[in-house]
Amino acid sequence: MAELIAERGHLRFERRPSPVLVEHRPLYKICQLILVLHLSSRGGKSTLPRLHLFNWALKRADRIQKLVGAAKAKVLHITAWGFDPAVAIAIRFAIAEELLQTTSTGYQITEKGLSLIIEVLKDPGAFSTERTFLKEIGKDITENMVETVARGWESA
Repeated sequence: MAELIAERGHLRFERRPSPVLVEHRPLYKICQLILVLHLSSRGGKSTLPRLHLFNWALKRADRIQKLVGAAKAKVLHITAWGFDPAVAIAIRFAIAEELLQTTSTGYQITEKGLSLIIEVLKDPGAFSTERTFLKEIGKDITENMVETVARGWESA
């Protein structure tokens, strides 16, 4: 990303006749997912249900607080969360751009993805809410916590 900016010298934004909500923009969602992998995932890896959990939580303050509480209590009491098609689209774009790679259990940030998020994080205003929230959670929402909840979905 830094190379692209250095090569062009500037970024140019064009006003579009029909603006798209920020959270529906693929680049925004890609950066948000990579941020989750970078700040709140062990080894920069996560399963898809866990990425959807974070995406769902990042949409509302009360959900963020539930996830923070779960991280502190080491128990996930959220029984269900939404699966957003925008996450699947963002993941496909991120894989195509080699920002993420698939693993046997989910997805992992690549070196290129890490470089992108490091560049993004140089701007203190970029993803400031998400950054604060994800740092507070740390790596305390584990795959086992998510898996335990998901097992309950299968038996219901």
